[in-house]
Amino acid sequence: MLRILAYIIICLPLWSCVWNGTESDPDFLPLDDSEYPYAELPRLVIETDDFSQIRDRETKIPAKFQIYGKSSPESNVLDLTVKGRGHSSFTMAKYSIKLKFNEAQSLFGMPADKEWDLVSNQRDKSMLRNYITYQLARILQDEYSPQCRFVELYLNREYMGVYLLVEHVKVAPHRVNLVKNDSSFLFERTGESDDDDIIFNSTLNCIFNIKYPKAPKDESVELLKAHVNIFETELSSGNIALSDWIDIKDFVRYYWIQEFSKNIDGDFRRSIFITWQVNEPFKMGPVWDFDVAYGIGNTTTTSPDDWHARLQGWFHYLVKNNTFKSQVDQFWKDNRSFFVDLTDSITSISILLNEASKNEFNRWPVLENDKVWPFVDSYSSYKAAVDSLKSWTTKRIQWIDEHL
Repeated sequence: MLRILAYIIICLPLWSCVWNGTESDPDFLPLDDSEYPYAELPRLVIETDDFSQIRDRETKIPAKFQIYGKSSPESNVLDLTVKGRGHSSFTMAKYSIKLKFNEAQSLFGMPADKEWDLVSNQRDKSMLRNYITYQLARILQDEYSPQCRFVELYLNREYMGVYLLVEHVKVAPHRVNLVKNDSSFLFERTGESDDDDIIFNSTLNCIFNIKYPKAPKDESVELLKAHVNIFETELSSGNIALSDWIDIKDFVRYYWIQEFSKNIDGDFRRSIFITWQVNEPFKMGPVWDFDVAYGIGNTTTTSPDDWHARLQGWFHYLVKNNTFKSQVDQFWKDNRSFFVDLTDSITSISILLNEASKNEFNRWPVLENDKVWPFVDSYSSYKAAVDSLKSWTTKRIQWIDEHL
């Protein structure tokens, strides 16, 4: 359990705090915020052993971690390991980081766990796309949607910018809650794999990576693979009793989150999580990875017009099923107001980042950059980036209303 401590500490003028501790066993990790001042968000301070650089997604580097508030530390110094995370996102100048604490920590009121992700959101100049999607999933009563908090990160005494601290997707009681055995699975539709991933190819040429069990037995892998292949064969044939295979309500909700956002990764390419337990239907989720969504594409901006998710993967066949299609239509009618509310809330949510965005774009002056990957959009200000997101979602709702 993370113990929140109260400290009375004298800071430099204008709340510019510079802390010093012993290198081997510090009481405080140094924080110099004279250039990037407090901006109404918690600050995470991380120092790796010997200031080692995070060079890949495999090497776990021992490190120290501390949370700062406005003018003083708000946690003990904690031990953890850090490494790179993500595929394309790790190749960016402002990269994402995987955290694993030595002991489970409850961060900002979120349930205790050892594993957390710091998502850079560098492609998303509003910095809101992942956050609003996880909130939308929760509002739509998804079984589990990752909890998250905006923070600012100082890594090895260098300001790294605004990050989203997110619960790492894993099987655990307060995350993806499955019965832990050899016939319960969390797996991911993916386009890339690492050397230690457990992957299999399906009948419809999908690459799936088994995330749980961590080291499945061969018979467990074959059990899941066979079940997926039989499902895909019957699904593509059009002769299938859907309720025997999938949780239809769950699939419909997941479909609409991907369709509404026009998530590029949500076209059944990668970051698509699915769960299955023997004698139960497939379930979709949790939703994950929306930095190329709501108008942001891989090489250009995307229009709020046209269908997207229903053209790809399993959904390509599901929407041809009358039972599924009727529930898709009804879900939009029943829940349209929540999508409208999300759009209306974008401006108010962005207020959380008004001050921090000044630090972010001082550190990474990319607002007007739309020429060099990974950026495809250009804005004159942070407000313009937020307004663009809100305008896109408004137009998306209108298009769906007219073409459902």
